[in-house]
Amino acid sequence: MTERLNVVGLLSGGKDSCYNLCHCAALGHNIVALATLAPPEGKDELDSYMYQTVGHDAIHLIAQAMDLPLYRTTIKGKALNQTSTYGDRLPNGKSSTASSSTLDHDETEDLFTLLKQVKQAHPEVNAVSVGAILSNYQRVRVEHVALRTGMELLPLSFLWQRDQAELLDEMCAADMQSILIKVAGAGLEREDLGKTLKQMRNKLHKLNRLYGAHICGEGGEYETSTLDCPLFKRKIILDKTIAVTHGEESSDGVFYMKIEGAHLEDKTEQVEVSASTITIPDRFDKYSVRSRPQERLESISTELSNKQPLKHIRQETFVTKNGPWCAISGIQGSAVEGNDIQTEIRSAFQSLEGTLRSQGFSFEHLAHLNVYLSNQRHFAALNMVYKTLFGVDPPSRACVAINLDGEQSNILIDAYAYGNRLAKSAQSIPRKALHVQGRSYWAAANIGPYSQAVEIGGRISIAGQIGLDPITLQLVQDPFDQTILALQHARRIFKAILEDHRVLKKQGWIEGSICWMNDVKQLPFARQLWHNQSQETSDDDDEGDAWEDSWLGSELNAKDIPTLFVTLAEDGLPRNASVEWQLSAQSGDQDTDEADDDDDDSEESSGLRLTQGADRFGTCSVEWTCISKNHSASQFGIAYLNNSDEQSKTDSTTIAALLQTHGASVRLFYTNDAVVDQLRESLGQLPVEPNAAITYIPVSGLFDRNASQIDAAIVWQTA
Repeated sequence: MTERLNVVGLLSGGKDSCYNLCHCAALGHNIVALATLAPPEGKDELDSYMYQTVGHDAIHLIAQAMDLPLYRTTIKGKALNQTSTYGDRLPNGKSSTASSSTLDHDETEDLFTLLKQVKQAHPEVNAVSVGAILSNYQRVRVEHVALRTGMELLPLSFLWQRDQAELLDEMCAADMQSILIKVAGAGLEREDLGKTLKQMRNKLHKLNRLYGAHICGEGGEYETSTLDCPLFKRKIILDKTIAVTHGEESSDGVFYMKIEGAHLEDKTEQVEVSASTITIPDRFDKYSVRSRPQERLESISTELSNKQPLKHIRQETFVTKNGPWCAISGIQGSAVEGNDIQTEIRSAFQSLEGTLRSQGFSFEHLAHLNVYLSNQRHFAALNMVYKTLFGVDPPSRACVAINLDGEQSNILIDAYAYGNRLAKSAQSIPRKALHVQGRSYWAAANIGPYSQAVEIGGRISIAGQIGLDPITLQLVQDPFDQTILALQHARRIFKAILEDHRVLKKQGWIEGSICWMNDVKQLPFARQLWHNQSQETSDDDDEGDAWEDSWLGSELNAKDIPTLFVTLAEDGLPRNASVEWQLSAQSGDQDTDEADDDDDDSEESSGLRLTQGADRFGTCSVEWTCISKNHSASQFGIAYLNNSDEQSKTDSTTIAALLQTHGASVRLFYTNDAVVDQLRESLGQLPVEPNAAITYIPVSGLFDRNASQIDAAIVWQTA
């Protein structure tokens, strides 16, 4: 059941802001007021990075048509901060280069003034409707303003990341009478001004096929003004308009329509806005439906061979660096008698901060953290501390509960950071974070102050995903549906953060995955679902699924990607979820020119190298697989280990070399004390001290990529 929210609608007058309000109403939310930002008096159009100003002449009529109060503020600021980030990565202006000093005069702060005015008049308002489809620039700034202390408006962005062709068709089907009020080249002409979406539908699809133009105008191809929609109690009739040339006159120039006269008329029929009149997307997209295992596989059960409690290994802090990368392991809190859990968690992050500082890094440089708690009861306390440590674009994160020695510490952290000594500040290092905090149909907003994904140095870390309904942020009930939905979230996040790369025709690829489970009964279904991610497409499938058909990477098969299935003790996952998917990926930034050659389908042209092997290490048999980039040391791999009574005469040179690799982040999962004892003994016999940052993780069960049970696993990432 969706919580009923009191919504203020950010209104540009165009199709997107009006249609998003339709979705708010269809989901049962109460629209209280509308708010808009207008250009200074005497100006029709501003080249604003943030706001649509053309068509502001009729904004008051839209509010009257909806019978809602309208709040308006003049745009006074400029787009001073034109980056993808708005604000500081550390709270309270602690960033190495604080950007907050420029915020007072940025055009984004005009939105704060506007929403503050609305809150004063309507203190019951607790949500804001945002019509963003693809614009991270707009979404980031609206969320930054809406979620400030004292404002606390939940962003509702139900058009976010929607397929534009589907969205346009839905708008037409919902009788959205939106007309083109501005055109800016890309095959659109002066004569297209004033035409409705239905009249323009075929042409917009054609321009998309010919030139890659955005069907919904997300590339600035056109803007609209809405004359009627299901929320309108009356409709707008235009009496007088004139076409204006913006800039120099040319056949492919920029033209906009100025509305000089309009009035309202009663509608002959009023349509109730509901889920039956507005298209609500299905929870699972076409790809998830197609890749779902045909059988639920509930009848298959797997008995865990080891049910004995595992010994607690003393974790030691270790740091290793390779170029700009820094891997850290073994960070713990101080479990002092009398201290509450927040104090202990805070002490762990103080230790992490000190370790980073000793290497010339800070929290701003963190790309990803793995946090292990002794119990998920501490999850809320973790988030309370966490949100005081990070500002905008925080690192991605995965958090699970494992068998820690609570008397020693209730929290264990490993992390990796990326820095460049030549950079003036951490914020000047190229980095892309996807931190979506609003509700949508797309994927779940994070239930903690961390990013869904961070891309830096060519690597993409994707936060652990559980099966939350993105509309309500509640777990879906069926554990198998949770498994599918969590993986769908991870796939959509990967696609969204790759958006710029896909424009440049760079594919990106998944280099490894971990599937955390709270019950071994989930294993057969999860394994089959993962294997189905690389199934062949049937001839009947839509062209729109082209990216999804090869989302793992054009040359990759899910069965070959390093994958580990891990079972935890009961309540090992946040919200007592059934499954959490954690993926690591590469953006393809380092691809060579040959890799972009569409005529060369060889493995070399893909830029990927899949390496597999078998060996022995101590008393363990070892099978390993890793994916790396050609001409690069960067790789992700997993070694699957099983214990035996036979002592190896020669240790695995692969494992030995791995553990001596600078910049390697290593997690050693184990279910068997004998295995981990042998590994630690073998490590002590290496001719050179290990250079890898090793974290020891005791778990209930481990399974390789084919779902065969194993005793231990080594998961490594190198820079």
